[in-house]
Amino acid sequence: MSSSKLLRGTFILTLGTFISKFLGLFYVIPFYWIMGGAGPMTLYNFGYVPYQIFLGIATAGVPLAVAKYVAKYNAIGEYEIGRRLFRTGVYLMLATGVVSFIAMYALAPVLAGLQSIEGSGYTVEDVTGVIRAVSFALIVIPVMSLIRGFFQGYQSMGPSAVSQVIEQIVRIAFLLVGSATVLYILHGTIVSAISIATFAAFIGALASLACLLWYFFKRKKGLDALLRTSKGEVTVSLPSMYKDIFITAVPFVVVGIASSLYQQIDQFTFGRILTWIGYSGHEAENLLGIVNFSAQKLVIIPVSLATAFSMTIVPLVTAAYARGEQENVKKQLNDVFQVLLFITLPACIGMSLLAEPLYTVFYEHDPAGIQILAFYAPVAILLSLFSVTAAILQGIDEQRFTILSLLIGLLTKSVFQMPLMMWMGARGSVAATGLGYTVSVIFAMIIIRKYANYNFSVILRRTVLMLLLNLAMAVSVLLVYQGLTMFINPETKLNSMILLIICGGVGALVYGYLSLRLRLFDKVFGPRAATIRRKLRMKA
Repeated sequence: MSSSKLLRGTFILTLGTFISKFLGLFYVIPFYWIMGGAGPMTLYNFGYVPYQIFLGIATAGVPLAVAKYVAKYNAIGEYEIGRRLFRTGVYLMLATGVVSFIAMYALAPVLAGLQSIEGSGYTVEDVTGVIRAVSFALIVIPVMSLIRGFFQGYQSMGPSAVSQVIEQIVRIAFLLVGSATVLYILHGTIVSAISIATFAAFIGALASLACLLWYFFKRKKGLDALLRTSKGEVTVSLPSMYKDIFITAVPFVVVGIASSLYQQIDQFTFGRILTWIGYSGHEAENLLGIVNFSAQKLVIIPVSLATAFSMTIVPLVTAAYARGEQENVKKQLNDVFQVLLFITLPACIGMSLLAEPLYTVFYEHDPAGIQILAFYAPVAILLSLFSVTAAILQGIDEQRFTILSLLIGLLTKSVFQMPLMMWMGARGSVAATGLGYTVSVIFAMIIIRKYANYNFSVILRRTVLMLLLNLAMAVSVLLVYQGLTMFINPETKLNSMILLIICGGVGALVYGYLSLRLRLFDKVFGPRAATIRRKLRMKA
């Protein structure tokens, strides 16, 4: 395959993923208003968070592994091996999907009992119904993901990209139209509307599967023609291949559901702790909706962007480590951490400073939501670092420590959840999450230093410089914000949007200018800085 075709395929898949994630992030605005606030979002998450954990277990990384092995054996003309792997994979994914569905459906009353908040207005039966509504998606999504992996193994990214977008569009359309119809036309209950919203995952998956099957049967003639040219010179044991797949995939699966595991701890403990220390069930439900849905959806935006940028460098780390190029490994690791911190620090600090207009634009002017978002935003830096350090551990073939890193983080979160919430209320849950990720990141960095022989001194120096630049940016943004709020009331959406554009623009200009002037941009992005400086007519 030509490099231009490979780049085109990668671009198509990246674009599809971006559109899908964009839709997945911003549907929350109309959904929040349809539901009438953050409280019902808690009920939605009672179903969706366990579903994400069950889904991670059901797929077990097989679709990604199939893409890898199909590509590997196609490259040497052994098309039959890839097709056998695909056929057996379909049966395996059907089996794990059905078993996971049955398990989640059957365990729904237990999960509901563990998550329900006394006095919130939602019974165990209500939560059980929501969990069971979303569990149906487990039947379809593992097989759907496998077919995507099969096409990617043939370097055909179009089907995956198109099916991702179709899945999100159909899911979100069904979610919004269905929940609005239940509430405002049929005059049904919030529980019924949320059940429809979670069931939308199944409808979206069906639409995606239909799209992929259309592509498969449209291309089957060409795929079968390649199959007839298979060399048949290599013999591979499928059981041994699946053994390798599961051993390799488990750390990826664990990292993929890490955020859901942290949220699940909140859903088991948050409401009970708050009601025990004197909050009403309704207050606890509303605050959990803010922590685990409203604020979390905003916080994840800079995390996704920064991680996407830095993750493009991780394969280079893997390749350099495999070749034994120690100096190159150090350089690539420097690049990974610098890019991540350069983007994440100002984004998260800016989000914390502008929490009031940001929360108002997306949802409403809610003091509790604003306070939690301002506190939560800096924790996103740790979320980003966890994702990247976990990927690096896998890149240097020390993935066994990935699971241990996550486990000690979850243990830390569990131990400190109650005392911190007794001290800080709802923010204590966010603090416990931040503490858990901190422990995981420190542990991962110790392992990286030991096994990759990597010294963090360069990153520490650059981080100090970045923090100084962010301090200057923060002062500038605060001065402008305080000045503008003397004339502009941030309690309306239009005014908050104006404040965001002006203050965000000031922050970006200050941070960008200082980064170029002090040569930080050069250290992070290399020769591109000179080009930008020349275009801006800044002195070299």
